[in-house]
Amino acid sequence: MNAALLEKWKKERERKAYLALDDGTVFHGVAFGAEKDALGEVVFNTGMSGYQEILTDPSYAAQFVTLTTAEVGNYGINPEDVESRGLFLSGLVIGDLTEPSNWRSEKSLDDYLKENGVPGIYGVDTRALTLHIREHGNRKAYLRVIDPEIPESSAIARACEWEGLDGQDYAAKVTCEKSYEFRLRTSDFGLRKRKSEVLSLKSLPHVVCYDFGVKTNILRSLASWAKVTVVPAKTTAEDVLAMKPDGVFLSNGPADPAAVTYAIENIKKLLETGKTPLMGICLGHQLLSLACGAKMGRLKFGHHGCNHPVKNLATGRAEITSQNHNFAVVPESIPSCLEVTHINLNDGSIEGVRHKTLPAFSVQYHPESCPGPHASTYLFDEFRKLIFASKNTKDTKAGSGHL
Repeated sequence: MNAALLEKWKKERERKAYLALDDGTVFHGVAFGAEKDALGEVVFNTGMSGYQEILTDPSYAAQFVTLTTAEVGNYGINPEDVESRGLFLSGLVIGDLTEPSNWRSEKSLDDYLKENGVPGIYGVDTRALTLHIREHGNRKAYLRVIDPEIPESSAIARACEWEGLDGQDYAAKVTCEKSYEFRLRTSDFGLRKRKSEVLSLKSLPHVVCYDFGVKTNILRSLASWAKVTVVPAKTTAEDVLAMKPDGVFLSNGPADPAAVTYAIENIKKLLETGKTPLMGICLGHQLLSLACGAKMGRLKFGHHGCNHPVKNLATGRAEITSQNHNFAVVPESIPSCLEVTHINLNDGSIEGVRHKTLPAFSVQYHPESCPGPHASTYLFDEFRKLIFASKNTKDTKAGSGHL
């Protein structure tokens, strides 16, 4: 290690910090990233890599993400792996912070957090913190990095006083400000080739995507075979239908789905048309389920990571999935109009539903898998098939009227 780097590490290690939970538990470490204190809910992510995609996932808004992998930062940060326009999490909690050593890296994790105003703490016993969350559930917390000499009791009190995420609509905080058309980048060669092949067969369908906290790779997955228009979370169903979509996508997003009441009402109106194909993931899955009459419950410590096993009930196959959510459909509340299509093999929670009579389905996880495995990307093909089936039906009916 050169002298300049060693000196930097020495200075960083002088910045003591601690994370105070609302139950009085305190975890000590060293501050990095932005020099600011923060409030948030502590969750843990079991992924072994993909920290940049995790950092830029809007579904982590107002949360402290604890990474259970031992070392973080070794491949740095690059603009190609960003999943949204910014960072919405409250802070990052890790075991060991390492300097980048990768040809794609353009800056360090430390510098990236500083630039985006997000504090972090390393040197934490993340195994102990994870076990604490598994035992006691997600906790409200206060991260003290500016002046760690302030009494811990003060930080604990602030954590207790924070309103938390229950009953909070964070989709409105992370959504885009205005509608826009999403287009593939020049570097998305494989996806651009697929789009060209689809276009050679027939005209591209038009998909309108509700941005409740959408990730870029979800949009890439859709744009590989469709024209994609992204709209803000509060866009009315009437405005969406005026765009004449061939399908509507309900994206992932943060916090409590029951608090996003306007979205639930808009989805009900879309369902009432009886002919608009809908696909939802993560928060979108929860909102679709609520619109159909189901209820939500809070998971003890949520599902966060890219290695969660899910069973497809139609095929009997297990999929390793990427997930990020704290709420799930209450099994006893499933209405008669929905059928369960996927279940979590760890805890048996509902991971997917399909409407029995309308062209609508959803899954709790992230089939675009960024980061994560690609076992669930077929769901975008299912959505595409649903759209083309609906278009063919419409075209047939339209044609029969002229006979």
